[in-house]
Amino acid sequence: MITLPARKPRRASAAATRGKPLLLDRSRAKRRLADHVFDVLVIGGGVTGAYAALDAASRGLDVALVEKDDFASGTSSKSSKMVHGGLRYIEQGNVNLVRHSLLERHRFRKNAPHLVHRLPFLFPILEKEGIFDARLAKGFEGLLWTYDLVGGWRIGKLHQRLTVDEVLAHAPTLRADHLKGGLMYFDGRADDARLVLTIVRTAAALGATVLNGAKADRVLDERGRAAGARVEVDGERFDVRASAVVNATGVWSDAVDAMADTGHEPQVRPAKGVHIVVPWSKVRIDCTVTVPIPGRARRATCTRWGDAVVLGTTDEDYRGSVDDVHCTRPEMEFLLDGANTAFEGKLTPDDVVGSIGGLRPLVGKKEGATLDMSRDHHIAVGRGGMVTVTGGKLTTSRHMGELVIDKVMEVLGRKGRSRTANLSLIGGAGYDAEAVAASGGLAAHLGERYGTEARFVSDLLAEDATLAEPVVAGMPYIRAEVVYAARSEMARSVDDVLSRRTRSRLFARDASAAAAPEVGRLLGAELGLSAAQIERQVADYLAAVRHEKAVLLGDSEASPASAISQAPKAPKASAGTAAPAKRA
Repeated sequence: MITLPARKPRRASAAATRGKPLLLDRSRAKRRLADHVFDVLVIGGGVTGAYAALDAASRGLDVALVEKDDFASGTSSKSSKMVHGGLRYIEQGNVNLVRHSLLERHRFRKNAPHLVHRLPFLFPILEKEGIFDARLAKGFEGLLWTYDLVGGWRIGKLHQRLTVDEVLAHAPTLRADHLKGGLMYFDGRADDARLVLTIVRTAAALGATVLNGAKADRVLDERGRAAGARVEVDGERFDVRASAVVNATGVWSDAVDAMADTGHEPQVRPAKGVHIVVPWSKVRIDCTVTVPIPGRARRATCTRWGDAVVLGTTDEDYRGSVDDVHCTRPEMEFLLDGANTAFEGKLTPDDVVGSIGGLRPLVGKKEGATLDMSRDHHIAVGRGGMVTVTGGKLTTSRHMGELVIDKVMEVLGRKGRSRTANLSLIGGAGYDAEAVAASGGLAAHLGERYGTEARFVSDLLAEDATLAEPVVAGMPYIRAEVVYAARSEMARSVDDVLSRRTRSRLFARDASAAAAPEVGRLLGAELGLSAAQIERQVADYLAAVRHEKAVLLGDSEASPASAISQAPKAPKASAGTAAPAKRA
């Protein structure tokens, strides 16, 4: 094997040193993809593919990243939004996974302080009908001590025992009839879609060529080796050539593997998780509260996120279309049942203002509950040398990217170590979370989304003062963020902006639909779209929202492929769960 020295990465801070934002230009990226031969092509723009591309770029490799839809449009924008060790994995005996996950949580908080924040988790202790009663609380506290000792301490707080009054201070609407106190421990949370986008942009700052809306429909073969992919972009088809190929497509990975190896046997077992959103005024909590669902194997979590509370999650087999995944009515009712058991008042389907459904790409046994399956990742090198990564979770994505590129380096016969463990994501270096939070208002809102790059969004207001106006009623996003998304974040459509560049669709579904024409107008002006193209984008977004709502409410428009039966009952509650957090 010939060993070649790794090239030094191109400068990441060129744009920053000029005091200008990093611009992502689709036309330029398309030309380079068609005309250049890369060291490595990464297929899949979720969190794993994004970190693989960043890791490769950090080692000096010439990298291309293609995504068939939008960055984070699959599982990576529909996760539990937790950056965590996984309390449940301790109960399963997988302490090593927890230890490593907590180390990676620490790295995320250090490298992306504007995006990854501490989140308190509250477990109420009840005399009956709880996750555990007072007799079991002592044993559970021992588990929390283990969590703290294997790495939870890095977050700056150890778990706490709470009195009844302290529990009710955090969750005043919690039913107090049988309340005996509580336990609180600490984990991390992040807006998953923005985190992925930031990783992609950091890779681009290091020289990676990235493109969304680029579907790989064939893996190129040169003398029995994977040598790139044929992609379709904006109606054009061309070959992207590379010396190594990474398949990081999650639940779609079996299909991509089959392009390179016709004898490939499916490996992925999709597990479905859903979340619903209700107004904060209906629950009024200031943290994540973990609640029991009577007769069910899964705990539910209720997490404040701005003016909303997110309820999640489920974990069950999924056999429908991987391209059409939504929360169904039985799943919604499953989560509402848990909340209504724990909290005063009565949540109904009419209170649900948003929902998401996503698929975990689990790898392993085909029998048994998905809840009990390992979240460990799996990396394999196929017959043609294509490196495929599956499984894993958001928290360990950086390390997964490192291990993937270790395999790529073996395929290439090159050496070069990963540099991502201490690599700040764009907007993170020099960010002062306390100072930004203290500033309040628009400055705090932009700071928590863009970090030190917030100034580039604010600068747009000098061009046009009307860009300071809100774009979605009741949400903090302003029009300047739509313009910035088009110029610097490769947003192509109304859906890209409302579903992922902002999280308006999740937290205010109907208000986001009302804002679609204005978002289309702003995008059209930036991207040079025709009136017909804008109208089509708006119509597509409204149709997608109607379909999501129809599936959620069980209306006739819901497709049979999207329907899924209610989770099976179980006599005993199982381990912890993950949930989204404070703010999108």
